[in-house]
Amino acid sequence: MINPYSTQYIDKTDIKAIVDALNAPLLTQGPLIEQFEEELANFCNTKYALAFNSATSALYAAYMAFNLENSSVITTPISFVATSNMLLQAKSTPIFCDIKQDGNIDENLISNLIQNNTKAIVSIDYAGKSVEADAIKKIAKAHNLIWISDSSHALGSQYQTKNIGNLADATIFSFHPVKPITTLEGGGLVCNSPEIYQRAKLIRSHGVERGKLWHYDVIESGFNFRMTEIQAALGISQLKKLPLFLQHREEIATFYDKTFWQNPYFDTLHHQHNHLSTNHLYVILLKPSLWQKKSILFEYLHTQGIGVQVHYRPIYQFSYYKKLGYNITLNNAESFYNATLSIPCHHKMDIKMAKKYADIILKACQKLL
Repeated sequence: MINPYSTQYIDKTDIKAIVDALNAPLLTQGPLIEQFEEELANFCNTKYALAFNSATSALYAAYMAFNLENSSVITTPISFVATSNMLLQAKSTPIFCDIKQDGNIDENLISNLIQNNTKAIVSIDYAGKSVEADAIKKIAKAHNLIWISDSSHALGSQYQTKNIGNLADATIFSFHPVKPITTLEGGGLVCNSPEIYQRAKLIRSHGVERGKLWHYDVIESGFNFRMTEIQAALGISQLKKLPLFLQHREEIATFYDKTFWQNPYFDTLHHQHNHLSTNHLYVILLKPSLWQKKSILFEYLHTQGIGVQVHYRPIYQFSYYKKLGYNITLNNAESFYNATLSIPCHHKMDIKMAKKYADIILKACQKLL
């Protein structure tokens, strides 16, 4: 059996919450959605929260709510492809900015990429570590740009002492099973703008504005991006456990830091973190001498039950993006992709398991050199 790099943790209270929701009169568009949204907004210290059926849907709704059509948007190539795919769906053009050694967008390079039609910056909090929010916010303000944070990895992370969610103009979270909490599939959008909240809410549900009795109006095009009551019930239950989940992941990550300290085969990202991270990913960066052997290492570790993964291939390398004309090379993104390997770090693990995996990884690297 392969232990994945991340996975959900479901206990009896979660199961009871789901069963109770299944026995309730409404399975969708009921009170649990509103409760989950209220608790999410309170957790993030924002005025508004919307629950979606995925973070992908939430990204699209955010892009459309901010009217990013026919504009260019500066973003990162080191992300799951949904970040930029939804920009394309919103009829905007992603402009890829190179990254820093922590996997996050290099804020020092953003200004040079701003064009006449640039309307927004979309960053991601790679592995759960915040981007340099103050610097990005300063750039956005100076150039009259919108800042959207794809914080799919980062519910519960902080920038300095501020919770992620209350920094950008809008923030997106993912509740996929590998993320800090899960609602099965699911996503969230938080913001402080009533206008953005109302427009994203319309996009989420067919553009429908409800009136009295049976009356309603459709005031713009929209979709069914709604979360179910069952998912919301699970989200409410999981959100209560998030501090414990994050504490456990931090213990695993800190153990790895100590075990891997100054080894000759790879560097680690976590010990360099200067902001509180969710540790959605524990990333090792292989030394260049092992780059050509990464596929061998990857396959071997899977045979040993260690479900490593690579996060991420630069988006501009994909065939679809090449067809669109993205014939670019960003040096740091390329090196990061060659080096990166995510190893198991989640709240189902214990230190004994982490020690076993660390020993196997170190011995495997030694054999490959």
